[in-house]
Amino acid sequence: MKEYILEACVDSVESAVAAVEGAADRLELCGNLIIGGTTPGPWLFDEIRKRSDIRIHALIRPRFGDFCYTDAEFSMIKHAVEDFRKMGAEGVVFGVLKPDGTLNMEQMKELMEAAGDMSVTLHRAFDVCVDPIETMEQAISLGINTILTSGQRNVCLQGADLLKELVEKSQERITIQAGSGVGAEVIRQLYPLTGVRAYHMTGKRVIDSEMQFRKDGVNMGLPMLSEYEIWRTDVDNIRAAKKVLEEL
Repeated sequence: MKEYILEACVDSVESAVAAVEGAADRLELCGNLIIGGTTPGPWLFDEIRKRSDIRIHALIRPRFGDFCYTDAEFSMIKHAVEDFRKMGAEGVVFGVLKPDGTLNMEQMKELMEAAGDMSVTLHRAFDVCVDPIETMEQAISLGINTILTSGQRNVCLQGADLLKELVEKSQERITIQAGSGVGAEVIRQLYPLTGVRAYHMTGKRVIDSEMQFRKDGVNMGLPMLSEYEIWRTDVDNIRAAKKVLEEL
């Protein structure tokens, strides 16, 4: 496939290195992917930049949960956008909704000004908005470069109909990027159904902790999550997805 994008979503140096080795085109840099991703620390950005000059788009999301933010949270988002611009990130990824499920245009305009010449992606706040076609048109009017979406479903294959509609109605004015459940085989199935040329994936595998001593019955967070399992991007998963894109 010509003019495709393979973005790897990572929250560690090790995952970033694996994504680069697998030939991802860029990174979406996050913290805490296990809860859907939050704003990463500047130290993580710096450590990855020491090892690669791959494009880095930083997720800006102050917490887990919805995308309707308090004044304090919005201030944090805006400052984070400004900070990642100063650090040299090539892009930022954000989204703000109103309580009625529409895009908060006033706050989005402020964030676009803060982003300056960085690339901007409207993240999966789009997937819980009330009207995806209207929201896409608003994103285009703001000058947003990309919409990351699963087609308003839990996984992108289930959202194929909306993804196709978005690709057709966007008329290449904005990039529609499929995310959630993306892997080599999903790309192979989804592209003929939708025409989507940009994909977002973690390519994760679960690895066992190096801890030999393990204390049972103590959880640092949600009790269903093991403290001794670590999510990491797998180079072979990224490489396989890249190969499919090159062959389409």
